[in-house]
Amino acid sequence: MDGGGELGRGITRGQAVKGTSVSESSLHRVERGLTSLPSVQDLTSLLNRYGVSDPSDVAFLLDIHKNSLNRGWWSVYRTFMPSGFNMSVGLEGDAKILRVYQPEVMFGLFQTQAYARAQFETAKPVDERTTEFVERNIEIRMRRKEVITRSERPVEIHAILEEATLWRVFGSAEIMREQYRHLAELASLDHMTVQILPMSQPIYRASGNFILMDFAPPLPTVVSMYARRFDAMRAEAPAPRETPRFLERAARELDQS
Repeated sequence: MDGGGELGRGITRGQAVKGTSVSESSLHRVERGLTSLPSVQDLTSLLNRYGVSDPSDVAFLLDIHKNSLNRGWWSVYRTFMPSGFNMSVGLEGDAKILRVYQPEVMFGLFQTQAYARAQFETAKPVDERTTEFVERNIEIRMRRKEVITRSERPVEIHAILEEATLWRVFGSAEIMREQYRHLAELASLDHMTVQILPMSQPIYRASGNFILMDFAPPLPTVVSMYARRFDAMRAEAPAPRETPRFLERAARELDQS
Protein backbone atom coordinates (compact mmCIF):
# COMPACT_ATOMS: atom_id res chain seq x y z
CA MET A 1 0.00 0.00 0.00
CA ASP A 2 1.35 3.40 -0.92
CA GLY A 3 -1.69 5.64 -0.65
CA GLY A 4 0.10 8.31 1.35
CA GLY A 5 2.34 9.07 -1.59
CA GLU A 6 -0.59 10.28 -3.67
CA LEU A 7 -2.43 11.84 -0.76
CA GLY A 8 0.61 13.97 0.03
CA ARG A 9 1.32 15.32 -3.43
CA GLY A 10 2.22 19.00 -3.36
CA ILE A 11 3.55 18.94 0.19
CA THR A 12 6.89 17.65 1.44
CA ARG A 13 7.18 15.19 4.31
CA GLY A 14 8.99 17.85 6.30
CA GLN A 15 6.07 20.24 5.88
CA ALA A 16 3.58 17.49 6.70
CA VAL A 17 5.17 16.43 9.99
CA LYS A 18 5.98 19.93 11.26
CA GLY A 19 4.46 20.37 14.73
CA THR A 20 3.71 16.65 15.15
CA SER A 21 5.55 13.87 16.98
CA VAL A 22 6.09 12.05 13.67
CA SER A 23 9.49 12.05 11.96
CA GLU A 24 9.91 12.18 8.18
CA SER A 25 11.22 8.60 8.14
CA SER A 26 8.24 7.42 10.21
CA LEU A 27 5.83 9.14 7.83
CA HIS A 28 7.51 7.40 4.91
CA ARG A 29 6.92 4.04 6.64
CA VAL A 30 3.27 4.97 7.22
CA GLU A 31 2.89 5.86 3.53
CA ARG A 32 4.31 2.47 2.58
CA GLY A 33 1.89 0.67 4.90
CA LEU A 34 4.72 -0.55 7.14
CA THR A 35 3.50 0.99 10.39
CA SER A 36 0.67 3.05 11.84
CA LEU A 37 0.64 6.51 13.38
CA PRO A 38 1.05 6.56 17.17
CA SER A 39 -1.73 9.04 17.96
CA VAL A 40 -5.07 10.31 16.70
CA GLN A 41 -3.83 13.86 17.14
CA ASP A 42 -0.97 13.28 14.70
CA LEU A 43 -3.33 11.71 12.16
CA THR A 44 -5.74 14.63 12.45
CA SER A 45 -2.90 17.11 11.96
CA LEU A 46 -1.65 15.28 8.87
CA LEU A 47 -5.13 15.11 7.34
CA ASN A 48 -5.46 18.87 7.80
CA ARG A 49 -2.10 19.41 6.10
CA TYR A 50 -3.12 17.15 3.22
CA GLY A 51 -6.43 18.96 2.79
CA VAL A 52 -8.63 15.99 3.68
CA SER A 53 -11.72 17.75 4.99
CA ASP A 54 -14.68 15.61 3.96
CA PRO A 55 -16.25 14.39 7.25
CA SER A 56 -16.89 10.87 5.93
CA ASP A 57 -13.29 10.51 4.72
CA VAL A 58 -11.92 11.79 8.03
CA ALA A 59 -14.17 9.46 10.05
CA PHE A 60 -13.20 6.52 7.85
CA LEU A 61 -9.46 7.13 8.27
CA LEU A 62 -9.82 7.62 12.01
CA ASP A 63 -11.66 4.31 12.19
CA ILE A 64 -8.87 2.56 10.26
CA HIS A 65 -6.34 4.07 12.66
CA LYS A 66 -8.31 2.81 15.65
CA ASN A 67 -8.57 -0.69 14.20
CA SER A 68 -4.84 -0.76 13.41
CA LEU A 69 -4.11 -0.42 17.13
CA ASN A 70 -6.46 -3.25 18.14
CA ARG A 71 -5.10 -6.73 18.80
CA GLY A 72 -6.61 -9.16 16.29
CA TRP A 73 -5.96 -12.89 15.93
CA TRP A 74 -2.81 -12.08 13.97
CA SER A 75 -1.16 -10.26 16.88
CA VAL A 76 0.17 -13.54 18.33
CA TYR A 77 2.06 -14.07 15.06
CA ARG A 78 3.62 -10.61 15.02
CA THR A 79 7.20 -11.87 15.45
CA PHE A 80 6.83 -14.07 12.36
CA MET A 81 5.48 -11.31 10.08
CA PRO A 82 7.34 -8.78 7.96
CA SER A 83 7.23 -5.24 9.34
CA GLY A 84 3.78 -3.72 8.85
CA PHE A 85 2.20 -6.92 7.49
CA ASN A 86 -0.03 -7.28 10.55
CA MET A 87 -1.75 -4.03 9.58
CA SER A 88 -2.39 -5.32 6.05
CA VAL A 89 -3.90 -8.53 7.45
CA GLY A 90 -6.24 -6.51 9.65
CA LEU A 91 -7.35 -4.33 6.75
CA GLU A 92 -8.06 -7.39 4.56
CA GLY A 93 -10.82 -8.39 6.93
CA ASP A 94 -12.36 -4.92 6.97
CA ALA A 95 -12.28 -4.36 3.21
CA LYS A 96 -15.40 -4.61 1.09
CA ILE A 97 -13.56 -5.50 -2.12
CA LEU A 98 -10.00 -6.60 -2.85
CA ARG A 99 -8.67 -5.96 -6.35
CA VAL A 100 -5.56 -8.06 -6.85
CA TYR A 101 -2.83 -8.31 -9.47
CA GLN A 102 -0.41 -11.22 -9.06
CA PRO A 103 2.21 -11.80 -11.79
CA GLU A 104 4.39 -14.64 -10.47
CA VAL A 105 2.95 -16.80 -7.68
CA MET A 106 -0.57 -17.69 -6.59
CA PHE A 107 -2.31 -15.00 -4.55
CA GLY A 108 -1.97 -15.85 -0.84
CA LEU A 109 -5.72 -16.03 -0.14
CA PHE A 110 -6.10 -18.49 -3.03
CA GLN A 111 -3.33 -20.87 -1.97
CA THR A 112 -3.92 -24.39 -0.72
CA GLN A 113 -2.04 -25.45 2.38
CA ALA A 114 0.17 -27.78 0.33
CA TYR A 115 1.05 -25.02 -2.15
CA ALA A 116 1.86 -22.59 0.66
CA ARG A 117 4.02 -25.18 2.40
CA ALA A 118 5.92 -25.95 -0.80
CA GLN A 119 6.51 -22.26 -1.42
CA PHE A 120 7.88 -21.64 2.08
CA GLU A 121 9.95 -24.84 2.09
CA THR A 122 11.55 -23.88 -1.23
CA ALA A 123 12.69 -20.55 0.20
CA LYS A 124 13.58 -21.88 3.66
CA PRO A 125 17.29 -22.71 3.12
CA VAL A 126 17.94 -19.60 1.03
CA ASP A 127 16.23 -17.20 3.44
CA GLU A 128 17.62 -19.15 6.42
CA ARG A 129 14.21 -19.56 8.03
CA THR A 130 13.41 -21.92 10.89
CA THR A 131 10.83 -24.70 10.79
CA GLU A 132 8.77 -22.75 13.31
CA PHE A 133 8.79 -19.70 11.01
CA VAL A 134 7.50 -21.84 8.13
CA GLU A 135 4.76 -23.47 10.22
CA ARG A 136 3.54 -20.20 11.71
CA ASN A 137 3.41 -18.51 8.30
CA ILE A 138 1.38 -21.38 6.86
CA GLU A 139 -1.03 -20.96 9.77
CA ILE A 140 -1.25 -17.22 9.07
CA ARG A 141 -1.99 -17.82 5.40
CA MET A 142 -4.72 -20.34 6.13
CA ARG A 143 -6.32 -18.05 8.74
CA ARG A 144 -6.30 -15.17 6.27
CA LYS A 145 -8.43 -17.26 3.90
CA GLU A 146 -11.32 -17.08 6.37
CA VAL A 147 -12.30 -13.64 5.02
CA ILE A 148 -13.34 -15.47 1.83
CA THR A 149 -15.35 -18.27 3.44
CA ARG A 150 -16.97 -16.54 6.42
CA SER A 151 -20.77 -16.62 6.39
CA GLU A 152 -21.24 -12.93 7.17
CA ARG A 153 -19.94 -10.36 4.71
CA PRO A 154 -17.26 -12.38 2.92
CA VAL A 155 -14.75 -10.18 1.14
CA GLU A 156 -15.39 -9.75 -2.56
CA ILE A 157 -12.28 -10.37 -4.65
CA HIS A 158 -11.49 -9.51 -8.26
CA ALA A 159 -8.13 -11.06 -9.09
CA ILE A 160 -6.04 -10.78 -12.22
CA LEU A 161 -3.39 -13.51 -12.35
CA GLU A 162 -0.63 -13.83 -14.90
CA GLU A 163 -0.68 -17.18 -16.69
CA ALA A 164 2.84 -17.66 -15.30
CA THR A 165 1.32 -18.22 -11.85
CA LEU A 166 -0.15 -21.47 -13.21
CA TRP A 167 3.09 -22.73 -14.76
CA ARG A 168 5.41 -21.97 -11.85
CA VAL A 169 5.47 -25.35 -10.06
CA PHE A 170 5.78 -25.55 -6.29
CA GLY A 171 6.23 -28.95 -4.69
CA SER A 172 4.92 -31.38 -7.28
CA ALA A 173 2.48 -31.86 -10.13
CA GLU A 174 -0.12 -33.23 -7.71
CA ILE A 175 0.16 -30.14 -5.50
CA MET A 176 -0.34 -27.96 -8.57
CA ARG A 177 -3.37 -29.98 -9.73
CA GLU A 178 -4.92 -29.56 -6.28
CA GLN A 179 -4.19 -25.83 -6.51
CA TYR A 180 -5.90 -25.60 -9.91
CA ARG A 181 -8.98 -27.38 -8.56
CA HIS A 182 -9.09 -25.09 -5.55
CA LEU A 183 -8.78 -21.98 -7.71
CA ALA A 184 -11.57 -23.22 -9.98
CA GLU A 185 -13.82 -23.73 -6.94
CA LEU A 186 -13.07 -20.23 -5.66
CA ALA A 187 -13.63 -18.70 -9.10
CA SER A 188 -17.11 -20.24 -9.18
CA LEU A 189 -18.21 -18.37 -6.04
CA ASP A 190 -20.53 -15.41 -6.52
CA HIS A 191 -18.21 -13.00 -4.70
CA MET A 192 -15.11 -14.09 -6.65
CA THR A 193 -13.93 -12.95 -10.07
CA VAL A 194 -10.71 -14.42 -11.48
CA GLN A 195 -9.13 -13.46 -14.79
CA ILE A 196 -5.97 -14.97 -16.30
CA LEU A 197 -3.62 -12.84 -18.42
CA PRO A 198 -2.16 -15.02 -21.22
CA MET A 199 1.62 -14.84 -21.52
CA SER A 200 1.35 -14.61 -25.30
CA GLN A 201 -0.97 -11.60 -25.28
CA PRO A 202 0.88 -8.29 -25.95
CA ILE A 203 -1.03 -6.09 -23.53
CA TYR A 204 -0.31 -3.71 -20.66
CA ARG A 205 1.04 -5.31 -17.50
CA ALA A 206 1.88 -3.65 -14.19
CA SER A 207 5.51 -4.03 -13.15
CA GLY A 208 4.75 -5.70 -9.82
CA ASN A 209 2.01 -7.25 -7.73
CA PHE A 210 -0.40 -5.08 -5.76
CA ILE A 211 -3.67 -5.19 -3.83
CA LEU A 212 -6.31 -2.45 -3.86
CA MET A 213 -8.52 -2.52 -0.79
CA ASP A 214 -11.90 -0.88 -1.32
CA PHE A 215 -13.77 0.22 1.77
CA ALA A 216 -17.07 1.98 2.38
CA PRO A 217 -16.95 4.90 1.90
CA PRO A 218 -14.30 4.64 -0.82
CA LEU A 219 -11.27 6.90 -1.15
CA PRO A 220 -10.75 6.83 -4.93
CA THR A 221 -8.16 9.61 -5.10
CA VAL A 222 -5.79 7.74 -2.81
CA VAL A 223 -5.50 4.69 -5.06
CA SER A 224 -6.17 6.22 -8.47
CA MET A 225 -2.82 5.23 -10.01
CA TYR A 226 -3.19 1.56 -9.07
CA ALA A 227 -6.88 1.61 -10.01
CA ARG A 228 -5.94 2.77 -13.52
CA ARG A 229 -3.40 -0.03 -13.80
CA PHE A 230 -5.89 -2.62 -12.62
CA ASP A 231 -8.66 -1.39 -14.93
CA ALA A 232 -6.29 -1.43 -17.92
CA MET A 233 -5.42 -5.09 -17.31
CA ARG A 234 -8.99 -6.07 -16.51
CA ALA A 235 -10.19 -4.65 -19.83
CA GLU A 236 -7.58 -6.59 -21.82
CA ALA A 237 -7.67 -9.91 -19.96
CA PRO A 238 -9.90 -12.74 -21.19
CA ALA A 239 -13.32 -12.82 -19.50
CA PRO A 240 -13.66 -14.67 -16.18
CA ARG A 241 -15.57 -17.44 -17.95
CA GLU A 242 -12.29 -18.34 -19.69
CA THR A 243 -10.50 -19.05 -16.39
CA PRO A 244 -11.62 -22.72 -16.12
CA ARG A 245 -10.19 -23.32 -19.61
CA PHE A 246 -6.78 -22.04 -18.54
CA LEU A 247 -6.84 -24.26 -15.45
CA GLU A 248 -7.86 -27.34 -17.42
CA ARG A 249 -5.09 -26.73 -19.97
CA ALA A 250 -2.53 -26.25 -17.20
CA ALA A 251 -3.60 -29.57 -15.64
CA ARG A 252 -3.27 -31.35 -19.01
CA GLU A 253 0.22 -29.92 -19.49
CA LEU A 254 1.23 -31.29 -16.09
CA ASP A 255 -0.02 -34.75 -17.05
CA GLN A 256 2.05 -34.67 -20.25
CA SER A 257 5.26 -33.44 -18.60
